[in-house]
Amino acid sequence: MRYLLLPLVLMLAACSTSPPSNVNDICAIFEEKDGWYHDAADARKEWGGTIPIMMAIIHQESRFVDKARPPRKKILGFIPGPRPASAYGYTQAIDETWETYERNAGRYGADRDDFGDSIDFVGWYNDQSYRRSGIAKTDAYRLYLAYHEGHGGYNRGSYRNKKWLRDVAQKVSRKASTYQSQLAGCEAELKKRKKFLWIF
Repeated sequence: MRYLLLPLVLMLAACSTSPPSNVNDICAIFEEKDGWYHDAADARKEWGGTIPIMMAIIHQESRFVDKARPPRKKILGFIPGPRPASAYGYTQAIDETWETYERNAGRYGADRDDFGDSIDFVGWYNDQSYRRSGIAKTDAYRLYLAYHEGHGGYNRGSYRNKKWLRDVAQKVSRKASTYQSQLAGCEAELKKRKKFLWIF
């Protein structure tokens, strides 16, 4: 019986992508994960904005865990209950928002546990924040507030009484700045690597 289960276990393991070994270094992330830089560059080209901000948002939301979900609530303190939201994947996007993205961006069939689809989603969402809330695509702090609160909530100022959220947005902004400095030192090499891979 155990020999019959082994292929199933291996198949399930193959369906999940392990997070990068060093989530705090954008160069290390792109060196380790083939194709991720290409995906990020495509999202930048499609939606504008910056790779470091998109990556900082994903870092905050899931630490690059592909199948991340919010923890279940506890019933009586120990019985696993329902999850507080349908948030899932790299971006922690909820079902409704992801479906809106699929329709508006023409990305039907996109998956929240696929990195390429996920970073494209963040690029799209930040573009929506620019269009609907007037947030500059280089303003990581406000882009994250809108990402968390939704555009309606952000426009109403729902974050103003949430110091904890403003602190998290500052953290995302600092991470984006760190990623920006790191990427400046390795992007030229990543671009060469991308061209080399396409040749073969």
